[in-house]
Amino acid sequence: MGSVLALSSSPGHQNWPFSTDPPPSRWDAHPAHWDSPPRWERRDGRLPNPGSFHSLHRSCKDVFPQQIEGVKMILNKTLSSFFKVSHTLHLSAVSPSYYRFHGAAAFLCSQLAFCSFVISQDAPALIGEMDSSGSLNAHALLHLTERVRARTVFQTQQSQFVTWQFETEYRGNDFTAAVTVANPDILRESVILVAHFLQSVSSGLVLGGELVYHRGRAEEGGILTLAGQYSRPNWVATLNAGKGGAHASYYHRANKQIQVGVEFEASTRTQETTTSFGYQMELPEANMVFRGMINSRCIIGGVLEKRLTPLPATLIMGAFVNHKGDKLQVGLGINVG
Repeated sequence: MGSVLALSSSPGHQNWPFSTDPPPSRWDAHPAHWDSPPRWERRDGRLPNPGSFHSLHRSCKDVFPQQIEGVKMILNKTLSSFFKVSHTLHLSAVSPSYYRFHGAAAFLCSQLAFCSFVISQDAPALIGEMDSSGSLNAHALLHLTERVRARTVFQTQQSQFVTWQFETEYRGNDFTAAVTVANPDILRESVILVAHFLQSVSSGLVLGGELVYHRGRAEEGGILTLAGQYSRPNWVATLNAGKGGAHASYYHRANKQIQVGVEFEASTRTQETTTSFGYQMELPEANMVFRGMINSRCIIGGVLEKRLTPLPATLIMGAFVNHKGDKLQVGLGINVG
């Protein structure tokens, strides 16, 4: 989920290119296995597990290109079967340049006495990331049982704690329930609580909701958001609607090479709406993937990824043009490992 502090604002992502907000970090994304279909998903014609609430729009979002600006180099290294590290160097003329270190470790249950009750196939994992300014992001993932997952997140901005949250998720045969507690502070009498629930109504229809409750000395309130998703083999339609706004997305896979997605976001807080169209084109013969987008804010962008075989490296080139703001951002990157 990343930080649940963003959940109290409008649904969807507001960090479009050239906005005043900093671009979202890739750190906010869950590890791949965290949202993978559970092993207890039934394949005998009964209703499947609907997955996690925060992954409802993922199929559509993965089609859109991620903003790249300046020069970026990422070096990935697998030190062992249980430990991986990566180094990221970003040089930019728009935002401050930085160096970032990322490490991920997984542990076998036989090596740790306190996790003897964890299924060995889902060993606990520790993930950390620190940049050159001293800011730290740390995640701890743990499968308590086959159906219960726990997650802890700590985020610091230099020497100050920004976020500390604790999440527990239970996946039943045909439903998912999750509760998150963020930034609890007894002295300031403040806390943020987030509850998610998804239920498979049929083989293609999922219904559920999200409740965000925040309390502080000066204010107290809650936001209820209802969600629904209908999926078929080649397309997925998703809608979130509540007091904070609405977020609708449509994903369609035309063939093995082409995927398209459409998003609509409306915020009652900012009184703004945004419609975006994105597409992804894969060229396996050329080892290339191209993603492009255009939205109602007159922003057009595209990112090309080229696998440099036989080298273990990927070349990334991207450009985003804001016609309304008369701005251009160009980026070049390379991912090694």
